[in-house]
Amino acid sequence: MPSPNQNLLVIGYGSLLSGYGLLAVRRGGGSKLVAIDAEPAIVLNARRGLAKPSSHGNYLAMDLEPIDADSPITARAGLAESDGPGFGAVLLTFDRSQAPLISRREEYSPEAFMRLLDHADRAALPLGSFLLNIARDTGFNLLEYRRALRDLLGYTSPGYVFHPLPLEDGRVAIVAIGSGYEGSGDPAVTSARRKYGIDRLHDFGSALEITSLALDRPGQIGYFAECLLGAMHGLAMEDLMAGFEPDAPWAGDLARRVADVMRHEESHFLDATSMATENYRRRFGTRGRHPSLDALLRLAPVE
Repeated sequence: MPSPNQNLLVIGYGSLLSGYGLLAVRRGGGSKLVAIDAEPAIVLNARRGLAKPSSHGNYLAMDLEPIDADSPITARAGLAESDGPGFGAVLLTFDRSQAPLISRREEYSPEAFMRLLDHADRAALPLGSFLLNIARDTGFNLLEYRRALRDLLGYTSPGYVFHPLPLEDGRVAIVAIGSGYEGSGDPAVTSARRKYGIDRLHDFGSALEITSLALDRPGQIGYFAECLLGAMHGLAMEDLMAGFEPDAPWAGDLARRVADVMRHEESHFLDATSMATENYRRRFGTRGRHPSLDALLRLAPVE
């Protein structure tokens, strides 16, 4: 009988939104991931922002928080309609062989992640469904969920922890959410957010003002560009561009970085998702770049 976890469904909402990010081009490919398929998605009942101190450099990576803390973060497959709820994400399908690389990239012990997969296998459940049962038992409280997972595995991470994210079509993906400011699930493990005093989600401008870590400004710009490139695939990035001010001192640098790396984004994305061009067009449409990047790219026109 085949394993229910031969394939792993993962929601990407930060650097996994782009081929540039998936392949870790900015970091020389050291933490690259290659999926076997991808679909556009819309994440619901959540807000995202820069909050999790990265394990790949001195900058903040993307994190998620629920809008209604008593309800699950969910998703819908497909591209967003204009002015609809939620924000753009990508649903990635990985072969199980990528599990250690996925967990290592998210600063989660590969050994603990493989033990988690073994638990799901023994329960004859896909990993997302297995974790959803734990989340339901804890009332979808993120801290209680992390405690329950730590009790199961004898492990939690100071970085990201894997959570279930149910889709409206019945599938359940996993998503990496930062080991929270309020606690990692283990009193002996201080979360990175708590260590550096990151008690809220930041937009790009306020992230550059963080003084609790020695912020690498070029690294922060490069990381945020990885996220914004999701717009090249029709994914809605309005939430990340909300309140954008063209006169901000960082706006020109960010625009030039995005304009520079977007030139090869489609080929990077096809390589990172193993998609044929025709399948990519069918899934992600032919509308081209999402207009949420238009204001930024006016500062660095692309020929």
